Amino acid sequence: MLTQQPTMEDLFTQLGMNNSPEAIFEFIEKHRGMNSFRHIEEAPFWNDSQATFLRTAILEDAEWVEIIDQLNTQLHGGNQTE
Repeated sequence: MLTQQPTMEDLFTQLGMNNSPEAIFEFIEKHRGMNSFRHIEEAPFWNDSQATFLRTAILEDAEWVEIIDQLNTQLHGGNQTE
């Protein structure tokens, strides 16, 4: 269990992805513009394990929800923040 609010880097690590700022930026740029009716966990670029983690975190309102929501906003076309 984390003792502080997870960061975007923490989320990418949890998803088994490169968590460098450059890799995160590239991922968001590549997948930006996601259909507004698609939930983040339903996006086709996640593998089964990643989608399950996102779905479970959202359903359980886990400590990951805030950072998942930030990623969701960015993937749906919102401004990227540091």
